[in-house]
Amino acid sequence: MNYYDHLRDFAYYLKTEEKSRATTQKYMRDVRTFLTFLGTNELTKEQTLAYKEKITAEYAPASVNSMLVALNCFLSYIDRADCKVRQLKIQRQIFAREDKELTEKEYARLLKAAEGTRISFVIQTICGTGIRVSELSYITAEAVRLGKAVVNCKNKTRVIFIPVPIQKLLKEYMKKSGITAGTVFITKGGKPLDRSNIWKEMKALCKKAGVSDKKVFPHNLRHLFARTFYRIEKDIVRLADLLGHSSLSTTRIYTMDCGNSHLRSMERVCLRLTT
Repeated sequence: MNYYDHLRDFAYYLKTEEKSRATTQKYMRDVRTFLTFLGTNELTKEQTLAYKEKITAEYAPASVNSMLVALNCFLSYIDRADCKVRQLKIQRQIFAREDKELTEKEYARLLKAAEGTRISFVIQTICGTGIRVSELSYITAEAVRLGKAVVNCKNKTRVIFIPVPIQKLLKEYMKKSGITAGTVFITKGGKPLDRSNIWKEMKALCKKAGVSDKKVFPHNLRHLFARTFYRIEKDIVRLADLLGHSSLSTTRIYTMDCGNSHLRSMERVCLRLTT
């Protein structure tokens, strides 16, 4: 059976399930990756287990699980639930990885490397508001003038506040780009910038900025916003509201410091208790 024939209908199914555009694109991408692996072989549980083993060796556990979620959804859709596989069990992480988290100094170097370009304004907007990259299209000229944007996604509506410094920055960009209405960040063809556009432009800055490409991607800007906000305000409930999280457990992941930070705190306690 040619399982590629099911992809168009599967995309429609995801739409009827009210999956976001970004989620639908990811599911489709992950299913195509599996079908490429499957090739002309028969679809069996052994094949899906072999695929799981392959991607486990190549990707981080969280990425593996997200790919398996997409695959299992597709298998259920084509009535092959017998081939579904379990996700990896991931031990709760208590420290952020220093080799993965973008620092304020590295962020400053990225901005200097991007100075004056569109991606510089994009980076500052994401990091200054904490929005998801998929929500960037809701930053419109009207929203900038109002100081807030209303996001409708996954049957949820939330307000994204645009701080005055970011408003000034975006008004400068809008004037420079001749944008008076609609989405602020658009392609030459007039379509909103998508995740892939932004990803490529950010990755292109790494060498010039002297920042590891493992740290440079849109979602890490959201993490930097969250960590910085929490260090200043120490208010995880308000941060959860700003990030659009329904669970504080999710927000806690965004506020994790690296192990060295915890170690320094312990050393200060030891100094007090031993002197």
